[in-house]
Amino acid sequence: MRKIKIFLEMIKFEHTLFALPFAFMGALLGSVVVNGQLPSWSQIGWIVLAMVGARSAAMGLNRVIDSAIDKKNPRTAGRALPAGLLSSREVLVFIAVSFLLLIFATYHLSRLAMQLLPIAVFLLVFYSYTKRFTWACHLVLGLTIALAPLGGWVAVTGQVDGAAMIFYAAVAFWTAGFDVIYACQDAEFDKKEGLYSIPSCFGVPAALTLAKIFHLLTAAGFISLYFLTHLGWWYLIGVIVSYLILIYEHLLVKPNDLSRTNTAFFTMNGTLSCVVFGFTFVDLVVRYI
Repeated sequence: MRKIKIFLEMIKFEHTLFALPFAFMGALLGSVVVNGQLPSWSQIGWIVLAMVGARSAAMGLNRVIDSAIDKKNPRTAGRALPAGLLSSREVLVFIAVSFLLLIFATYHLSRLAMQLLPIAVFLLVFYSYTKRFTWACHLVLGLTIALAPLGGWVAVTGQVDGAAMIFYAAVAFWTAGFDVIYACQDAEFDKKEGLYSIPSCFGVPAALTLAKIFHLLTAAGFISLYFLTHLGWWYLIGVIVSYLILIYEHLLVKPNDLSRTNTAFFTMNGTLSCVVFGFTFVDLVVRYI
């Protein structure tokens, strides 16, 4: 039980809440728009397993690849691998099992989802290396995390269309924006170690401005979905609430005061994904009850 607890802490399992609601939203929206019906419970179940496998593998890989860097950073030195709570071999076995779970779950979804799986696996592995050579690492993370809603859509429809790609882009910029905010905490450390991030390359004030621009693009993507799909007033209310959450998130962090970064990163983003999915769920499901 102690080992399980350490593994769950290592991958920040509770943060699956960030992307899982958007995966559900992708499945729900895609199924209604393309198929004219709600997704089945079995489809939702396989999507959950695929999400857990993908995120666990990605986080495990990130911890192994960055273990030497994490050991030098006072903020991350207490993580499982740098602290010696887990061995690299144990984590590699965990990663392999997670990838097997992802493949097994994807196999039970659509054919296109299985065909696109190698691209998803590549991004899951590639992201952890990007901070070594490009400040665009936040955008690569966004493209990786946004596979959750796109994967949900593809899983139930077996196709990709314009609405799916706009949703994908909206979540990608949302992720990139909050990752830039989070990276501001390590701006000086990254600069000293020769690591690339928007805060370390351009400074914290410019980074926070770019994070706002990314989130403006997210806002544009959310409202675009209203005009491209069957969404109605309930969804619009959820979008307005999400805009308020984004505004509040940016009010929490200032170039000279990053003390509330964790609140902006964890609490606000977990709340936002649940709010957007919740209002979308009400908007669509009430029509099919």
